[in-house]
Amino acid sequence: MDPWLIWLIVAAVLIVAEIFTLTAALGMLGAAALITAGSAAAGLAPPWQFLVFTVVATVSVLFVRPVALRHVLRPPTERFGVEALVGRAAYVVSEVSGREGRVRIGGEEWTARAYDESLVIPRGTTVDVLEISGSTALVHPRE
Repeated sequence: MDPWLIWLIVAAVLIVAEIFTLTAALGMLGAAALITAGSAAAGLAPPWQFLVFTVVATVSVLFVRPVALRHVLRPPTERFGVEALVGRAAYVVSEVSGREGRVRIGGEEWTARAYDESLVIPRGTTVDVLEISGSTALVHPRE
């Protein structure tokens, strides 16, 4: 069997294994094996093929993998769903106390409670949404 074909099979096995592990290390080794398959197809002698594999694998695992992982593990920059409502302004539709009330956030009406249970927020006041608990907005008057 030709050496380039062996390297190609090794690359395929490593890349398929990467799909199941998602560590980025096996993917880098698979890429190194793929590059080595190209050098073997070009007629490079087997000792030099191992050198090419070693150098490419070392460089990719030490330098490329940390950059790739940093981008993958970055926290999301946008909030979605009810998390996007926290911090927004709301308009009090019916008086809000520590037990009940209604506010309008954007175009939607929500049940609401005052974050500080001793407060009573009158109708027409603009409040800030501090937290969403279930389907209830916990609000505090703007200052």
